[in-house]
Amino acid sequence: MKAVTRFYFDHNATTPLSPEVFQAMAPLMTDIFGNASSIHQFGQQARGELDRARRSVASMLGAKPEEIVFTSGGTEADNMAIFGAGGHVITTTAEHPAVLEAAAHLPDATFVPVDANGIVEPQAIAAAIRHDTKLISVMHVNNELGVIQPVREIARIAHQAGIMFHSDGVQAIGKIPVHVDELGVDLYSISAHKIYGPKGVGALYLRKGTDLRPLIYGGPHERKLRAGTENVAGAAGFGRAAEWVVEESAAEAARQSGLRDRLEQGILAQIPDAHINGAAATRVGNTSNIRFDGIDSEPLLIALDLKGFAVSSGSACSSGATEPSHVLAAIGLNREQARSSVRVSLGRSNTEEQVEALIEAVVQVVARLRKLAPAYV
Repeated sequence: MKAVTRFYFDHNATTPLSPEVFQAMAPLMTDIFGNASSIHQFGQQARGELDRARRSVASMLGAKPEEIVFTSGGTEADNMAIFGAGGHVITTTAEHPAVLEAAAHLPDATFVPVDANGIVEPQAIAAAIRHDTKLISVMHVNNELGVIQPVREIARIAHQAGIMFHSDGVQAIGKIPVHVDELGVDLYSISAHKIYGPKGVGALYLRKGTDLRPLIYGGPHERKLRAGTENVAGAAGFGRAAEWVVEESAAEAARQSGLRDRLEQGILAQIPDAHINGAAATRVGNTSNIRFDGIDSEPLLIALDLKGFAVSSGSACSSGATEPSHVLAAIGLNREQARSSVRVSLGRSNTEEQVEALIEAVVQVVARLRKLAPAYV
């Protein structure tokens, strides 16, 4: 049997480790193995690498190195912000589960709805502010739709009220320019494995002077906010991935945007009753959430996988869930519409030829599935 050639179109779920990141990490897992808190030469070598990584991640965000707190990933960074604020939190109904579930476990939180494109109205956030509100958390880029939230305006609203502002920037870095001072964020969550770095390491930007309670207690690591021996190898990989973002991501993002536009044009031109969710909003250039009326996304995903194409039905953190995407429900899609949507997220490995092949495969599979769907006319 001929092997299937496989193409990866699920970069919002995770990205492959880049060769340059692997090369940066390898010595930290063999030769430079010391504990970064130790005062001997082994420890100080590790400390030097950790400091270098912190500077690189800070530079990517336009931040100071001392404002970067390394974590185990974006989820921990989000939880650190949500639980560390210590009071009433305002967020939206279209956030990543790392924010939604954390907020749901607070004594008090307000969830502000988004519009039909997944965008929250800043004045709706302002209207939800109370005397005891401590934090507003609105993601920068939605992981399922790719839409960009008006974080600058919301940050101004938060600061006018004397409230901390947090944004989940996991899906923003590497896709659009991010400068924390220009955004006005006090807290900003990021993750290495979305930018061709390793899994298991992320960071929380914490603006100098921002007061936050620790999520993990123990030693004085990471400004006394995240106890535990640091993952130096992971941080080094994150640092190298951050350097790639600074040096190369603008050109690569523009390339991917062209590929995404070609993908959407090809599908909409050849498949009737296909729709782009969130199309009327400003989006990052690598993400497309496409709805095909009359079919279920699960058999579509399976059929595409058999043809060698990896796409998804939404957040990887919700995989295995029987309920349709909460993001698609939040923008007003009914159950059937939400279950007929798939997400395509491009990355560095994708080419024009791969996109054309994916268009052809989607056209064939959707036509076949619609013939089998008695509800589709």
